Amino acid sequence: MSSILIVDDSVFQRRVVGAPLRAGGFTVHEAVDGNDGLLKIKELHPDLILLDILMPEKDGLQVLKELHDTGNTIPVVMLTSDVQDSTREECLSLGAQAFLNKPVKAEELIPVITSLITKES
Repeated sequence: MSSILIVDDSVFQRRVVGAPLRAGGFTVHEAVDGNDGLLKIKELHPDLILLDILMPEKDGLQVLKELHDTGNTIPVVMLTSDVQDSTREECLSLGAQAFLNKPVKAEELIPVITSLITKES
């Protein structure tokens, strides 16, 4: 089954997002911040990345920019509580494929992930 990396500084959010994915048969990996996320992306080569925008140290926009600058082809879904149009446009220009609002609902999460992973296969 496909592997997904959740990059979010909130343990609670990683659990909330990860539970339905694990139940759906996905292999789920977690990163605690942007720096950890970049390391795990290189190490694990996940099929999809779920990336929080607001994190300390290195936020989701910085991670997305680094991925963009290195030619990333892994689909990235941004997770956010609130995103302004300018932030959304910046994320899309840097390669984000979709946005999901927090709290993430399984009935929204699974179809988006399945669609993006199917496109990449």
